[in-house]
Amino acid sequence: MAAALFALMAAAGAPSPLYVLYQQRWHFSAPVLTLVFAVYALALLVALLTVGALSGHVGRRPVLLASLVGEVLAMGVFLSAHGVGLLLAARTVQGLATGAATGAISAALVDLQPSPGSRHGSLVNSIAPTAGLAAGALGAGALAQYASSPTVLVFALLLVVFLALTAALAFLPETVTRRPGALASLRPRISVPAEARPQFRAAVPALVATWATGGLYLSLGGSLAAGVLHIGNHLIGGLTVAVLTGAGAAASLPGSRRAARSVLTVGALVLATGTALTLVALNTGSPGLFFAATAVAGAGFGSTFGGAFRSLAPLVGAERRAELFAAMYTVSYLAFSLPAVVAGALVPVLGLRTTADGYGAAVILLAVAAAGTALWRRAPATAGRPTG
Repeated sequence: MAAALFALMAAAGAPSPLYVLYQQRWHFSAPVLTLVFAVYALALLVALLTVGALSGHVGRRPVLLASLVGEVLAMGVFLSAHGVGLLLAARTVQGLATGAATGAISAALVDLQPSPGSRHGSLVNSIAPTAGLAAGALGAGALAQYASSPTVLVFALLLVVFLALTAALAFLPETVTRRPGALASLRPRISVPAEARPQFRAAVPALVATWATGGLYLSLGGSLAAGVLHIGNHLIGGLTVAVLTGAGAAASLPGSRRAARSVLTVGALVLATGTALTLVALNTGSPGLFFAATAVAGAGFGSTFGGAFRSLAPLVGAERRAELFAAMYTVSYLAFSLPAVVAGALVPVLGLRTTADGYGAAVILLAVAAAGTALWRRAPATAGRPTG
């Protein structure tokens, strides 16, 4: 399950350093570039809203099998893409497959924990997405710079990985007993179990701040490196994403041994600091400061998301876990896609640097709000009331 989540996120991150190549090859604008990025996240949302809770009724394995088959199909479309239309189609199929898998895998990882109260499932759920994005972006960036056919080789390799995962699925145990209501669960909706709603509302600013940051880097990170910092190496485009998400994965490890709210609070403040330093780097044209600031922002990204995930994971039973995680990822991927689309539309009007400045300022405000919300919700604990 962890390998599947890692591979899904690696495939999601792989196109990011290739966008500049596609843009040069097919001569499309920044708004089209961010649309290609965002259609993946929007398709993922459609899947979350329809099949996000399905694995709680039919089982984790059937949902994951359909998702992996969808990923195989998406990699095939990427391999045959010769224009923006097929690129949009590939990202759409990939988003649908990833969205269908996300809730099921996240829930299964918690189901498969070695003991009740274990943090292993939440830890893997925090680390695997960021580590996968880092590996996918860095690998694709290296191939874009040094391989002769990067837009073919990377998706051929991923195709083989998804075929292997599909075969391995036969050996995994099922963690959910089938229950009625599968068809009713397909009705599009966002549903948060009542017992988790207060904590979920408190986690929303943290989810939006972290994933909006990820959306900026995965959609326009390569363009910022090339257009603002004047770095033409394609590996740098992948490295930009890899530094952010790799630092996020690394920061999730020490945070797993601390209270979830403390991790979220500190992580949100670190994210705000790293974002502010990134804006300084872009306005001074300093590549060294840019990558250092990106690492700081990435550490805040990983800690904040990990703290938010861990604060929500124990609140519901196995039968409603996928539903809760689907709602959490719905908020996350709206933040991942819509701000990036708005930013892409503003680039021709305001310019890349000014757009990045406004985007970064919004992330800073959200991150500070997330830290303040976490601190405010911690206050009742001092009065002896339960905090969840």
